[in-house]
Amino acid sequence: MAVAAVSEAWPELELAERERRRELLLTGPGLEQRVRAAGGRLPPRLFTLPLLHYLEVSGCGSLREPGPGLAQGLPQLHSLVLRRNALGPGLSPELGPLPALRVLDLSGNALEALPPGQGLGPAEPPGFPQLQSLNLSGNRLRELPADLARCAPRLQTLNLTGNRLDAFPAALFRPGALPLLSELAAADNCLRELSPEIAHLASLKTLDLSNNQLSEIPAELADCPRLKDINFRGNRLRDKRLEKMVSGCQTRSILEYLRAGGRGGCRSRGKAEGPDREEARRKRRERRKRECGEGEEAWVDEASRLLLRVLHVAENPAPLTVRVSPGVGDVRPFIVGAVVRGMDLQPGNALKRFLSSQTKLHEDLCEKRTVATIATHDLSAIRGPLLYAARPPEDLRIVPLGRREVKAKDLVRQLQLEAEEHRKQKKRQNVSGLHRYLHLLDGKEHYPCLVDANGDVISFPPITNSEKTKIKKTTCDLFLEVTSAASLQICKDIMDALILKMAEINKYTLENKDEGSLSDHEADAIPGQVPGPRATPGAEQAGSAPLVVEQVRVVDEEGHLKVVYPSKTDLDLAAAHVTVLR
Repeated sequence: MAVAAVSEAWPELELAERERRRELLLTGPGLEQRVRAAGGRLPPRLFTLPLLHYLEVSGCGSLREPGPGLAQGLPQLHSLVLRRNALGPGLSPELGPLPALRVLDLSGNALEALPPGQGLGPAEPPGFPQLQSLNLSGNRLRELPADLARCAPRLQTLNLTGNRLDAFPAALFRPGALPLLSELAAADNCLRELSPEIAHLASLKTLDLSNNQLSEIPAELADCPRLKDINFRGNRLRDKRLEKMVSGCQTRSILEYLRAGGRGGCRSRGKAEGPDREEARRKRRERRKRECGEGEEAWVDEASRLLLRVLHVAENPAPLTVRVSPGVGDVRPFIVGAVVRGMDLQPGNALKRFLSSQTKLHEDLCEKRTVATIATHDLSAIRGPLLYAARPPEDLRIVPLGRREVKAKDLVRQLQLEAEEHRKQKKRQNVSGLHRYLHLLDGKEHYPCLVDANGDVISFPPITNSEKTKIKKTTCDLFLEVTSAASLQICKDIMDALILKMAEINKYTLENKDEGSLSDHEADAIPGQVPGPRATPGAEQAGSAPLVVEQVRVVDEEGHLKVVYPSKTDLDLAAAHVTVLR
């Protein structure tokens, strides 16, 4: 009887076990009552699904702790999303160790502290050795774990926005602690001081400390070798000129001001200590640049370079804009867009290779669409501006790829029936195609969609695009979108990878036009190794023609900027065979 009761209460778990699923989403109005009946915890049976790579439990006000057994029962977990629940004040027991975890989202909970035993996981050995993205925004944290850097040494994105922090732990900025951290967001906290040791974050590109209680910005911040985007708005700085600069000037100007010593600021004290201190800082900056690979110009033949030219919004007479509706924030909040002009998909298998590369990105970086979803469109079939919104399944109509117009509700039902029929025919549990992603919509009361100015739905992530904007051989200008429920930085990283792959395919196509049809094996050559023996005469000149990447602005309903891609910190590709013209 007990087993039957559990099956009845948690049919999703029984289905996931029977189908050997790797992704599971628990959400919706019925979840809260079931979790409350389980004592405010996740059911123990959930931790008997060792194949899970992606787990999301969101929007449950009765979930106060994950419960014991998560780390032992889900060793292959890559993404864990526990946002908008009631976790807190701590985590008991602690989450880790989770050796394969890459994305952890604990945003929108009631966490107040993460002490040892009630926090993320152990520091020795690291509880999260592969973790790349950690989102703790929208909690009540007053301090961070002192051993956070040792617990997650490969962290790239750390979001602490909307907590009650008054300081960062000193260990966070010690030399070599977080060598890969590129994005640090801690806006809307109570931070009173920023340590000069932040200069040890050698990979830091984006820093957002807006709306805190900082009175000074350390001059050493200018020593961060990769820093390109900072936000200190909403802080009462002693240096009033600097306070005005952070409200209206570009990052480069602010960093130059700090580097020069400001007006009575931190650097001026450094000058008083003598030129030896300044010389030491200069040498330290140069050493960091060498460590990061900057300043070393690897010899690469100009003819083999991939060229990307960025067209800024200010230079574009008709820039494309995406307006975001507030309702989509609870469904799939993050979106990044870009326009790419100059693709040549007509020769040989160029189109097939392009679509194949998109599929591979979905399998790898997007982790089978659980972390993010890519959509590519024929720009000529789109009329802007675009609207990114969430609609009830019965109100969302789309012409899916290769199908007739249908309501999203009916499309999902149709795909579910097809999946069941496929299982019966093949006599196996796993399915292919769009059917693999249906579980990502389980429990969703609204579905995300991208709509053009004509009112046509051109994208229904993470399921399908519209037949209207389908990429064809004649397509040369494309609109790209990446959406995610995990983080904005993930969207940007995947967009970077997609555009790089497009540049490689386009250059290879231009250099091998006379070969007609090219094999998929040739198309999957190592990035940057452009085959040379079969290049046509004049290919060097043709291959040097850059793809043009036009910036796309994403704004809220009032028109305030949320994100623009590519920004200064995007397409910052380390590959020696790529040149980005800005």
